[in-house]
Amino acid sequence: MSYTESLFSVQGKIALVTGGATGIGRMIATGLALAGARVMIASRKGEECVRAAEEIAALAGEGSAEGFAGDVGTEEGVLALAEAVRSRTDRLHILVNNAGVSWGADYAAFPHAAWAKVMAVNVAGLFTLTRELTPLMVGAASDDDPARIINLGSVMGTQPVADGAYSYAASKAAVHHLTRILAEELAGRRITVNAFAPGPFQSRMTAFATSRDEQVEKVAAGVPLGRMGGGDDVAGAAIYLCSRAGSYVTGAILPIDGGLSVSHDVRLFKDA
Repeated sequence: MSYTESLFSVQGKIALVTGGATGIGRMIATGLALAGARVMIASRKGEECVRAAEEIAALAGEGSAEGFAGDVGTEEGVLALAEAVRSRTDRLHILVNNAGVSWGADYAAFPHAAWAKVMAVNVAGLFTLTRELTPLMVGAASDDDPARIINLGSVMGTQPVADGAYSYAASKAAVHHLTRILAEELAGRRITVNAFAPGPFQSRMTAFATSRDEQVEKVAAGVPLGRMGGGDDVAGAAIYLCSRAGSYVTGAILPIDGGLSVSHDVRLFKDA
């Protein structure tokens, strides 16, 4: 194995990716499996996870994939998912908290119920699953090679923009803050905790705005780098953070957004 291969290797590591059957979760699961990890994929629709795992395995990567049902929307669901993971492994090197939901409506019609549902999945479920799986991660961690947690935030959690998804944007800001809290909490147990803050990627959640070519072109035109995110963009970031190359990084909110997080219309004195 060359220096670069060794530095970015995740071979033999065991990972769980929630919501890994579609979208960004599937991109991360695919990248980790192709790079040599054993990847478990879980979401509410178990049959989709099984199918996704089979399709990932068929890509002839160096790792493996397996799928099963897991719901992070309720405490009972989280506890059942944690038990399902414990039944499959006695250690966990990587936890990717990707599962999430959104809710869009005009300001005047935004329902109170949209807050409980979104916060339950995106924040409470993330926290409780992390807490439940911490012992497995401690068992996989060492000084030189910590266990890794990646939480999925959003550029909407770093910028004051909602596009009608008020509870979603607020939940992702909470994910970013919780990431920093957990990074401090778990550092002594040799677990790193970081978050991604993605910009626009094609997924089931963004299908309302990215399902047609003309929509993709319009969305891409609003990104400073001129395109939407792709599988390698987020998979590469995950492999970096989960490999030896990322072993000294914790508490970071990594923007994978084509420059959106540093784009603004404020000009101050430039036109004076």
